[in-house]
Amino acid sequence: MSDLRNRPTGKTDDELSFAHKVWIVVGILALSVCLILILRVAFNVLLMVFAGTLIAVFFNGLGDLIQRLTKWRRRWCMLVAVPGTFLLMGLLFWFMGNTIQAQVQALKGDFPKMIAAAQTKLSQTEWGSKALENIQGYDTSKLMSTAQSFFSTSFGVIGDLYIILFLGIFFTVSPSLYKNGIIKLVPPGGKEMAKGVINRLSLVLKGWLKGMLLAMCLIATLSFIGLSILGIPMALTLALLAGLLNFIPNFGPLMAMIPAVLLGLVDSTNTAIIVAVMYILIQILESNIITPMVQKRMIDLPPALTIISQVLMGTLSGVLGILLATPILATVIVLVDELYVKRQKESRFDLD
Repeated sequence: MSDLRNRPTGKTDDELSFAHKVWIVVGILALSVCLILILRVAFNVLLMVFAGTLIAVFFNGLGDLIQRLTKWRRRWCMLVAVPGTFLLMGLLFWFMGNTIQAQVQALKGDFPKMIAAAQTKLSQTEWGSKALENIQGYDTSKLMSTAQSFFSTSFGVIGDLYIILFLGIFFTVSPSLYKNGIIKLVPPGGKEMAKGVINRLSLVLKGWLKGMLLAMCLIATLSFIGLSILGIPMALTLALLAGLLNFIPNFGPLMAMIPAVLLGLVDSTNTAIIVAVMYILIQILESNIITPMVQKRMIDLPPALTIISQVLMGTLSGVLGILLATPILATVIVLVDELYVKRQKESRFDLD
């Protein structure tokens, strides 16, 4: 009798439970909408944070390598890794900066002449004439302006470099501070799993970054040797461009091959074909040697998902999104595997 008196008039337990659930759903939807709006506004900021994380992963990986080779204390290894990287980059720009800048300016200025010469050479062949007829209606002035702006912005890499560098340095100086901060946000029952996920992400990104840097150096070196043997002008800039653009799977090597083939086409059609074959052979070597080495240290990324992620990230955030599409895809796949797939397997095991 007392329970009936204390119960609010006109409302049953089912009605109260239903209203409570409705408010929970409304709150979740409102929170989701707010998070989506925040992510949409601050998406580029999140990308810069992720890029800074990659820089911190690079510095920590280099520090691990120095520690394994020298057996020094961790602090001294990091003091060598971070300033040593900037010192090495400064020396490279000191010795090659003027040459690279001059070649980039020359490549930018000669690009319209290269297009005109390519059109002339193609018009002299039957298949080239058909190709020109197919692209006759395309706005070539737009293509040339896009290419010129690409070369005038240091290989098209645009972004808040200083912010990314400083974020990377701060993450490198005290990684445990940010790692422990993330773990504190996780409920007590999931802290161990959070540590395991972060450690696996670190291992995957280190392996991917190590293999990517090795592939970039290999492709730049082989491209420079091949272009120098063929007598292609601006070989140093084209080789560095090939190495840097290899950071972008699928599309990067094709973008790097275009200016080299155009320069070869200025000389002769056979030279352009030889240059294209050389680039293709270098990519085959990289795909069959370097890529398998990378995939041993990280998950196997499906090619279709890689292309989809590049197109999606490029649409959302331009050049920076394309550059970070592959490591972001690797991160997402690891999170899905750790937080969903493995939990599903564990639940099936418990049911059995």
